[in-house]
Amino acid sequence: MWRKSSHSGTGDQSVCVEVADLPTGIGIRDSKNPHIGHLTITPDAFVTLLTRAKRDELNL
Repeated sequence: MWRKSSHSGTGDQSVCVEVADLPTGIGIRDSKNPHIGHLTITPDAFVTLLTRAKRDELNL
């Protein structure tokens, strides 16, 4: 099941990625273009991605 952040907008203002727990890892896709495919990364890489994104967000 794909899900997106509650922090994303709604309708045409929605700019977000969706994530899903997949058998092969964590899936990441563009919420506005889900038909073009997705990126799959390991759970450890996903944790690193989120940690880095949160850290960089605080340094804006």
